[in-house]
Amino acid sequence: MNSPASRACGVQAARLSPAEYAIHFSDAHPPLTRAQALIEAERCYYCHDAPCITACPTGIDIPSFIHRIAQGNDRGAARAILEANPLGGMCARVCPTEQLCEQACVRNKNEDKPVEIGSLQRYATDAHLARPGTPLFTRAAPTGRQVAVVGSGPAGLACAHGLARLGHDVQLYEARPKLGGLNEYGLASYKTTDQFAQREVDWLLSIGGIHVHCNQALGRDLTLDGLLARHDAVFLGLGLGGVNALGIAEPEPPPQGLRNAVDFIADLRQCGGDYASLPVGRRVLVIGGGMTAVDAAVQARKLGAQEVSIIYRRGPQQMSASSVEQDWAQTNGVTLRHWAAPLQLLVEDGQLRGMRFAATAEQQGRLEPTGEQFELQADMVLKAIGQSYLPAAAGPALALRDGRIATDEQGRTSLARVWAGGDCRAGGRDLTVEAVEHGKRAALSIHAALGMASATAPAAELTPA
Repeated sequence: MNSPASRACGVQAARLSPAEYAIHFSDAHPPLTRAQALIEAERCYYCHDAPCITACPTGIDIPSFIHRIAQGNDRGAARAILEANPLGGMCARVCPTEQLCEQACVRNKNEDKPVEIGSLQRYATDAHLARPGTPLFTRAAPTGRQVAVVGSGPAGLACAHGLARLGHDVQLYEARPKLGGLNEYGLASYKTTDQFAQREVDWLLSIGGIHVHCNQALGRDLTLDGLLARHDAVFLGLGLGGVNALGIAEPEPPPQGLRNAVDFIADLRQCGGDYASLPVGRRVLVIGGGMTAVDAAVQARKLGAQEVSIIYRRGPQQMSASSVEQDWAQTNGVTLRHWAAPLQLLVEDGQLRGMRFAATAEQQGRLEPTGEQFELQADMVLKAIGQSYLPAAAGPALALRDGRIATDEQGRTSLARVWAGGDCRAGGRDLTVEAVEHGKRAALSIHAALGMASATAPAAELTPA
């Protein structure tokens, strides 16, 4: 139940009725019916040199799978998707299609509305997972080679699945109790209902040859040297374990109501549908401008917060959250406040009371304070200003670039027999679909390396930072 401290600062659980929680955390974008899918599929021109394929980081043959839906061949459509993207079901739910394949759709030239590629992809993959039948993919003959995959987010799962299909024995290590990474712990509950992340994981594991080890963290339970001694190759899909600081003084101990947005979202995903048990403030401020900020802010509103604001230091065009996500936040009652930078947490008797901000403006390309300051009341502040890679886990041997693991295009790191992908890899866009592609490419690169006379792959031409 709510503690006296929680009640004093306005952070409370059970703000809504069970019926309200059920409505608020139902599927935000219900799937297409069969009739809707057929109508939408007929809108596709089935382009020969389809720009939507080029725009997809995993290169799904989009016209092909849509044509199969139109023909009533849902299984064939699912195969076309999952051949290119083994996490096609989750990507259909969370991928920013409005910035990728749908933005490239040629329908945009003649109409205001592209083909709903993401919705059609979900339709096909959901149909397969509901009635999988005989396996779509089977394993190649065993190679006798063993590969360690560290991290079970999109990159790790895609790599493990690709390696298993090629006949390798995969040991999959995950620091948390469940597989899935951000798909399980970091996405809004209304985006992935009915335990979809775990159902997709179960499908991926059904290929066979993947041995799961949860609660095994690199740097705590495992070392990179130890993994290399026991395996022919190692893939690191570590994600980003650090949360960036606000850049201002934060009291110690932290006041009641000050939280990392990623932890807030993880609690929502792991509550088992008992949303009434989760405390939320009456007035909530979310500091940041990305997808995590939007997911945290909207879910705070859905938990019953009366006022929720996202505070971002620059303008809407600079936010990493897409315009669709920004509109979604506002539709759900979230206020977007731009051109404001945190100055001070306002704390009274150990309780969070609000924040002071500096108004900002862009001057000759630089962000500068205008001299104006203002305060906003709040009993909960969620930090969503980005995450960072923690290099201590893997050790100092790996070269870094811009604070993340440096690799070549195939994911090879500066250390022989070690590949990396996903958010921990330098140069990416922190997209689920891009992480999947990293894992796919690394699996093929590892397979090629293990097929040589020596199991030692040449290191990428990188030097330690």
